[in-house]
Amino acid sequence: MPMTMKFEGMEAISKLLTTLKDEAPRVAAKALYEGAGIMADTISKQANAITTSPFHYAVFVQRDPSPEEKAIVSAKGAVGIAKFGKNGSEVDTKVGYGGSGYAMLKGRKKAIPQIANAINSGTSFMKKQPFFRKAVTAGSKPAEAKISEVLLAEYEKIIERNGGTST
Repeated sequence: MPMTMKFEGMEAISKLLTTLKDEAPRVAAKALYEGAGIMADTISKQANAITTSPFHYAVFVQRDPSPEEKAIVSAKGAVGIAKFGKNGSEVDTKVGYGGSGYAMLKGRKKAIPQIANAINSGTSFMKKQPFFRKAVTAGSKPAEAKISEVLLAEYEKIIERNGGTST
């Protein structure tokens, strides 16, 4: 027994799917930016928790970072969010000290990423304080939650704008 099926609204669904695909990079970038902001804030908070002791040259002992070193890595703007890389609908970025530049430390110009790495990983003369690892551990879940929240909210707006319902 032959049957015929008739669909209505397929054009609207097709248009909505095309719109969602076209908007994906913008939505992904917005969500990633919000998540990266949370990670940058978490790194700054962990940098502020670094324990210090007055600077002295370490001879046969390891020292804590100096207050000056802590001030450099916890300064406003030291932690940054890199320019977004876009590849189709994929968007990525980096959060950290990579492009922070230089600071004066004891009369010498030092790279801020080098100071941060020395504090984070330790050296032969400085005790390690893995503040960056702690920040990644503490900030990952909230950043992922924020990214999901922004993605869902943005896609719901797009769906509603195109005459659909998000549920």
